[in-house]
Amino acid sequence: MVSDLQGKIALVAGGTRGAGRGIAVELGAAGATVYVTGRTTRTRQSDYGRPETIEETAELVTQAGGKGIAVRVDHLIHAEVETVVARIRRDEKRLDILVNDIWGGEYLTEWNKPVWEHSLENGLKLLRLAIDTHLVTAHYALPLMIENPGGLLVEMTDGTAQYNATHYRLSPFYDLAKTSVIRMAWAHAQDLAPHAATSVAISPGWMRSEMMLDIFGVREENWMEAIKAQPHFVISETPRFTGRAVSALAADPERGRLNGQSTSSGDLAKIYGFTDLDGSRPDCWRYMTEVQDAGKPADASGYR
Repeated sequence: MVSDLQGKIALVAGGTRGAGRGIAVELGAAGATVYVTGRTTRTRQSDYGRPETIEETAELVTQAGGKGIAVRVDHLIHAEVETVVARIRRDEKRLDILVNDIWGGEYLTEWNKPVWEHSLENGLKLLRLAIDTHLVTAHYALPLMIENPGGLLVEMTDGTAQYNATHYRLSPFYDLAKTSVIRMAWAHAQDLAPHAATSVAISPGWMRSEMMLDIFGVREENWMEAIKAQPHFVISETPRFTGRAVSALAADPERGRLNGQSTSSGDLAKIYGFTDLDGSRPDCWRYMTEVQDAGKPADASGYR
């Protein structure tokens, strides 16, 4: 399917890399103007120390057919968020799509440690980056979005409400962060409904982000080599798959039926019929439950 978002204005908060980049590019491919925010630019890095920049993402948006605009923003700094929203108001007069994909916790999570063993400093910083940033951004951006009916708020998380309700995410801080974002989307849905706007929590599957590919020592072109180290990586997907999920949702005039719901890239692919870049349609969270968590050998047959 081909989404049509010509004339739409989007803000992808946390669009430097990973899902944020994939979403920004696919919104651009559908014709949207996309403001890409993050902390890493070509002249100034964040504490991640990663090579990806917001300028690169904005250029990819433009190359895809949209208009990409990079703005450096630390979403914990209220004034910086307020300023970028004021710029969008001044230059575009509207905001149709807000994607809250701010994260920043990869280097802070200490897996398989209970709260008394996990660094309290790291854990509390993770919560600020994963939760406070989303609330700050919503506080400043949603008043502009609701000035026109039909706006869409996407809260990006990890895991669906159904999956996270019965699966411990291996860290009390990470578990709380990802579950909180799902509830946040539901709460915003209650406030946005009277304004004919929609709020949805979306989870990618096991995503082949830049960082994940580096962990396995592969590139997108040879990602299947990583299956030797982790066979269940066979269910993985590109960031663009989630991007197509957001783009399809944004282009759906009946998306209000999903207001307040928690869903995933795989679930939305079933609804809208899009595929990943290779033509597959990974259904990661069903696979996780029925294959990986069930202790079965890796086999994505019937899940892609």
